[in-house]
Formats: sequence, structure tokens, C-alpha cells
Amino acid sequence: MHTNVAIRSLKAYSEKFLPAGKVQVEISEYTINQPVGEVLRSIACSDADAVLFSTYIWNAEYVCKLLPDVKKLLPRCILGAGGPEFGYSAEKYLNSIRDLDFVMFGEGEKTFVELAETLCSGRNYFSVKGIYFRDTECKIKFSGNQQLIENLDELPFAYPEIENGSFDPDHKIYYYESTRGCPFGCAYCLSSVDKRVRFKSLGKVQDELKFFLDANVKLVKFIDRTYNLNPDRYIPIWKYILENHNGKTMFHFEIEAEYLSEEALDFLQQVPSGVMQFEMGVQSANKKTLKAVNRSDNVELLAEKIRRIPKTIHQHLDLIAGLPYEDLESFGKSFDFVMALRPDALQLGFLKILSGTQMADMASEGGWKWMETPAYETFSTPYLSFRDVAFLKNMEVLTDAYWNKEIFSFTMNYIFRKTSPWKFLSALARFGNEKGTFDQARRDMYWFDFLFSFIDEKKSSEEFSELNFQVALELLRYDFVRSGKKGNWPAWYEHIYDKDRHKALLDENEIDGCSRIKFANSEYEVFRYNVESDCPENSPGTFELLIRYK
Repeated sequence: MHTNVAIRSLKAYSEKFLPAGKVQVEISEYTINQPVGEVLRSIACSDADAVLFSTYIWNAEYVCKLLPDVKKLLPRCILGAGGPEFGYSAEKYLNSIRDLDFVMFGEGEKTFVELAETLCSGRNYFSVKGIYFRDTECKIKFSGNQQLIENLDELPFAYPEIENGSFDPDHKIYYYESTRGCPFGCAYCLSSVDKRVRFKSLGKVQDELKFFLDANVKLVKFIDRTYNLNPDRYIPIWKYILENHNGKTMFHFEIEAEYLSEEALDFLQQVPSGVMQFEMGVQSANKKTLKAVNRSDNVELLAEKIRRIPKTIHQHLDLIAGLPYEDLESFGKSFDFVMALRPDALQLGFLKILSGTQMADMASEGGWKWMETPAYETFSTPYLSFRDVAFLKNMEVLTDAYWNKEIFSFTMNYIFRKTSPWKFLSALARFGNEKGTFDQARRDMYWFDFLFSFIDEKKSSEEFSELNFQVALELLRYDFVRSGKKGNWPAWYEHIYDKDRHKALLDENEIDGCSRIKFANSEYEVFRYNVESDCPENSPGTFELLIRYK
């Protein structure tokens, strides 16, 4: 579903600046789920003179497998790679893969054009800036940094397939950049290497966004490292989107909520659902941790700004496990800090020790242990043992199942109002370890059964005396029945059904269709609390509901 904007930008830029007919550039996209042989055959059948790979931590291992076999099938083909993974570890990959001829480092458009011109003229590419290569004595050399593109308006629109109509608007995620560089210096992030921010002009951005809007593209993700840097620029882009919105396209932005201006917050109150979603990196609520990784420690201001973003905008908040000074207790406080903001999704990520970052130096000297191969994820830190990290992995699974998927919204909103989310999910994780939960396949039905078993065990204990487990069980029933029409009812579910009342409510609501269809697309249920209330624990009684399915 994802489109690679990097390779499209290289192709579009080369077609703009290379003489017509001098070189033919083709792009191909594959997934890491495809058999290596299938991808290999596709590349080999191209008879390309040069093949370059766009590399990241998630595809590096796959590319390493491909390179030697591509050389066997295309022995005269020049093989190169670029992107953040090979680019920042060029010497490692050139030393370990003898069939890899060169690695492009940094921003690639100018390097790619110079490289294509050099190869087409039969000259040696050693002189092209932005290249790591082996010299005649097989020593690895770097040709020097390539000049950056000063005026980003030089970059052509990366998706000509949208302009000419040969694209899939519903099943593709399109990535878009309106800036390059990041002014911040987060110790764990490669984006902090290039601190000088360059902008496309406002007019250029609006013209390109019009392509997406006119084409009814479903999702456009801005890849600007921090979108909301300049309110004189980012607010007009938002205004343009809102004024020209097609009722379908969702725009995704990575923002620093702390830096949202008053004007921006006022503007966002007008944004309806389905137009924007925000990804906001909180990373930690521990001020000592945030200072250690060069992030602002004003978590109070951050929380205040996030609370002021309207719920019509989908909010995705991030935490990173494995940062300095963050042990389990501290991480639990960070977890509760974020959950108190009630994000639509909480991504519990794990620190990756990336070559070229300040964190790599800190980790090497400070006692971190991590994977030697991509994705370089942390095993342990001076503050978290391996078992602690394994526990957090289970917490990630539970957070995704019980919060991010929104299947258990009514149950979890009640529980998290009454007790610490960290405390509850931690107890659930320990219960899951006892039951072997994390060692087996799990579907949505499993999570309902699992949570019922936990509630049933804890209802007579003092561990969660603040919870009314009868309310929790009624809400669990409601989440279960509203999640879709059921063919079978699990043993724990008490189905209080009355067919005559079901029919009467269908008639009262004047629902169109024959009886069979109406019954098939709805359910009748009775609850002992008002499960749709904000505070169901305050509303005991008998409440019948007609649940309608789409």
C-alpha cells in the first residue's frame, strides 16, 4: 500500500535535468513479503546497466540477500544503494558485500543525475560527489558531500501517475514532503543530522496538494520531520486543505504539539473529522530523560497543547522505551501521562540504536545492548533489564489490542477513568504470562475471552477495589455485541434477547428492507447499566438497545 517517494523523486528529477533520451530510468517496488526469487527474476529480466536500492532498517536484510544474486545474473550491472540504512553505514555494507559497487550518501537527486551522466559517458564514477566506493586498491573512499538543493521548488511532483490518471486512489498511501531538514537535535534520530530546514514555496505546495485532492487520494502522509515550524506557512497549508477538501482525503502530519501557536489552535477547532490526523512524539514524561536526548522537557505545556487539539483530529502519540534514565517505574509514569491525554492511538516503540546518531555513541559507552543487525532494537539498558524489555513488548501487544484498535473503547475508557492504565495493563500482562497468551495466535475473539477471564478472577480481590467489575462486564458485553453480528455467543456472554422487542424496535426506527435483512444487520440486547453513558456506573437499571451494523 505504501509508495516510495524517494525513488520517484530521483526519477522525476533526473527526467527534468538529464538530456532527453540520454538515459532511461525505471522504478520497481516490491515488498519484503515477496519471495526473494520472484523479486530477483523481475530485476534480472530488466537487463539494467545499473540497479540501485532504496534502503531502510526494515528492508536492509532483504536487499543484502538480493545483491550477490543480482550480480550473478547481471554480471556487468553496476550495483548501488542509498537511503538512511546503507547511507549511514556505507563502510560496513561495502566491506561485507563485495558485489555492492557504491553507496550514495545523503540527499540523492543531484548525486543520481551526476551518476547517470557519468555512467552513460563511460567515465569512472569516483568523482561523483556523495558516493562511497572502493578505489583501485579496494580501500573504501568517500567522494565528499554533495551540494544540497537550495530551492526545493526545483523538485518535480513525484507522482506523475496521479497527473496522468494511472493510479489507485483507495489502496495507496502517498508520502509527500514540503520541507527537508530538522532544526531539533534528538539524540536517537537521523533527521537531527541535517539541521538546516529548507522549504518548498507555499504556492508550489498548494499546487501539488491539488493533485491529491482532485484525484480523491485516500491518505497523504507529510514526511516533514516537524511540520509545524513556521505558522506563517503551515497554517495557510491547513487552510488550503480545509477550503478545498474533497470529503475523502486524509492528511497526516508529524507535529511538535508544544510549538502550536494560538492561531493554529484556534484554526484547528474548525477542522471536521476525516480531514487531518496528527502524530506527536511525546517519547517520555521523565524530564531528566528528555534533557538527556536533547528534547524539550516542558511536558506540562505539551500536555496543555495536546488537550486543546479537537477530537475531530485523530491523535497518535508515541513513547520510546529504552531511553536514558527510564526504568519500568518511570516508563509507567510516562505511559499514564500519555493515556491521560486519551490519544486515539498510543504507539509504544523501542529505542533503535542507529549509526550516525548521538545515541549510538551514548549507548556504546553507557552499557546499552542492542541488535547488531537491522532494526538495531534495544535489548537492555542500564535502567531496563532484558526481562523488563520483554515485559514492555507484552505491554505493547496489550496496548494495541485493548486501546489502539478501538474495539474495547467503552470497557477501557471506564477502567482507565477509575484506575491507572499502567497498573491495569501490567496486571493483565502478568496474567497473560501465566496463561501463555503471548506464545499463541490471537484474534479479536481471543482478547474478549481473555479479558473476561481476567475480570472474573479479579472481581473478588482487593487489587482493583476502585473498579466496579459488574459495570466492566456490562461494558465488555456492549463492546462485544457492537463489534459485529455474531454467529456464535461465547460461554461467558449473557445474551438477554427478546425477538418481539427486537422487531418492535426495528419497526419503531422505520428501518428499510425485508425482515430477514433487518434482523441480519442489527441486534437486540439488554444491559444493567446505561452503557452509552459517559459514567455508566452512575446509571444502573434496565436498558435495552438496538445495535445496527453497517
